[in-house]
Amino acid sequence: MPDRTSRAAWLVTGAAGFIGMHVCQRLLERGDAVLGIDNLNDYYDVALKRARLARLQAHPGFRFSRTDIADAPDLQQLFAESTPAGVIHLAAQVGVRYSLQNPRAYVDANLVGFANVLEACRQHQVAHLVYASSSSVYGGNTALPFSEHQNVDHPVSLYAATKKANELMAHSYSHLYRLPTTALRFFTVYGPWGRPDMALFLFARAMLAGQPIELFNQGRMTRDFTYIDDIVEGVLRAADKPATASDAFDPSRPDPATSNAPYRVFNIGNSQPASLLDYVSALEAGLGVTAIRKLLPVQPGDMLDTAASTEELARWTGFRPQTPVAEGVKRFAHWYRSHYP
Repeated sequence: MPDRTSRAAWLVTGAAGFIGMHVCQRLLERGDAVLGIDNLNDYYDVALKRARLARLQAHPGFRFSRTDIADAPDLQQLFAESTPAGVIHLAAQVGVRYSLQNPRAYVDANLVGFANVLEACRQHQVAHLVYASSSSVYGGNTALPFSEHQNVDHPVSLYAATKKANELMAHSYSHLYRLPTTALRFFTVYGPWGRPDMALFLFARAMLAGQPIELFNQGRMTRDFTYIDDIVEGVLRAADKPATASDAFDPSRPDPATSNAPYRVFNIGNSQPASLLDYVSALEAGLGVTAIRKLLPVQPGDMLDTAASTEELARWTGFRPQTPVAEGVKRFAHWYRSHYP
């Protein structure tokens, strides 16, 4: 979609993050120029972020700026200097449980930071803004699989509330300024170079150290675990097809998934939910280690089950995630053993 001869055809926020690194890598591999930004905060191991970044900086098509999206003047200057045609916004304060401990971090990054990104896109006439939402927005909803056409007004964590707020904020800019925006609701992303605060990473570390793993709600949860390569494919396909207004949108019966503005929302999930216990079994097979299981009550803010409907994603992009959990976990285990020998 952006002009690939431009020095910074794509601006990717959160470039040193798990999904951000993989997205940048794929853009570079197909010949696009990428300007990556990240504030390299210490929410988790900065050395891992720098290692991800090093993989990108080896590519001549990549430039990096250490920029905090919550700093509006710095962000505006960066947009003015780089004039990106498209923006893939992946920077955020993540994690459901951390939002109970440090809610201000979510306000600063996910609300203030996102507002700054929207305003920069508007002022510099960006052709398409694609941004990360989350399956967490479905909150107290128990009607599975989750569909973009469902109401998502009952978040059960502040993190989820900020992601829902992002979708509302984006819609207002799409409506007022005709800025094409696409929200991607990611479902439990996992794979090589993943975040150390996520279950698979925590489990692998504990299992190899001979320590117990903590399974909340006694392990009685299901998740639509989605492999990183599938997430990236969905991001790129959505990014290459800017949101448009829906001719079928009926304002007397508004559909949350579409609009009469250039605004879209898509789930990206594997559509094959697996139990947390099966996830652990796959990791045991991948690592060759048996887990010591510590069964605990459910945690505040946790959703018990998630499952994605990907009909709209397939209809818009022609793509559906398909990597089996056993295969994806095996690839993660191989990476983990090689990166943390």
